Amino acid sequence: MKSLTFALLFAFAGTSSAAPLAGPGAGPADLRLTGTMIQGGVVAGTAPADTVSLRLGDAVVPIDADGRFLIAFDRDAAPTARLTAELANGRTIEKSLTIAPRAWRIERINAPMRPSSSTAAFLALRKPELAQIAAARALHTHAQGWRQRFIWPAMGRISGLFGAQRVYQGQPGAYHGGVDVAGATGTPVVAPAEGVVILAAAAKPFTLEGHLLMIDHGHGLNSAFLHLSRIDVKLGDTVTQGQRIGAIGATGRATGPHLHWGMKWNAARIDPLLIAGPMPQGR
Repeated sequence: MKSLTFALLFAFAGTSSAAPLAGPGAGPADLRLTGTMIQGGVVAGTAPADTVSLRLGDAVVPIDADGRFLIAFDRDAAPTARLTAELANGRTIEKSLTIAPRAWRIERINAPMRPSSSTAAFLALRKPELAQIAAARALHTHAQGWRQRFIWPAMGRISGLFGAQRVYQGQPGAYHGGVDVAGATGTPVVAPAEGVVILAAAAKPFTLEGHLLMIDHGHGLNSAFLHLSRIDVKLGDTVTQGQRIGAIGATGRATGPHLHWGMKWNAARIDPLLIAGPMPQGR
């Protein structure tokens, strides 16, 4: 696991927002990718200077002026994908990508899945919350945090792994969509990378997420921080890496104080552990 994590970290090494842009005509003659292609993972790349469009499957991939771009693979990504670049001279470059599978932590429960507690009253509350989350994720900012080497937003024991899932008598439940970090209420939470605040549920906690904060890091990459006891930034703020953005709590549907950090690249749900690397020891 560690070797895969570090391989993905190298995709972000030396990619700060201050990196110089390539001059006219500069850049590789082919698509270059750095990192390990794996379910829940992220890979950085560089496209030829005369690339006019880039797609991963049917999804449009933004490209910066220096040719840099980012792609990622959902937790349940198919074994193969196709990356296609169209150049100004009409030439097309295609790369067939092989996505490695992950061994997810699966817990098999010899009991039936409990019926959903969703009621008409709950759904009436939930529908506008889901609409706000979808609207936030549809926002595209010019943030350059996607170029940075991400840091952990909070230090502590990892109490929940991305992708973990329970199966009740053969019926799979929803998998865990982020990484949980245990911590006392009030423990500071910082921005893992530069970004723009696209949602801040500070006044009224959401039914499930509690006080929810979402930050866009650019190029379709965003972070969500759940169950916060407080939020220290507001909608539209630009935050810098390491800046305090809130504090750990147990708001929403939580059994105890912890930070749930979830990440998505466009529609793909991805593993923060593969971006931030192993939790630093001795903190």
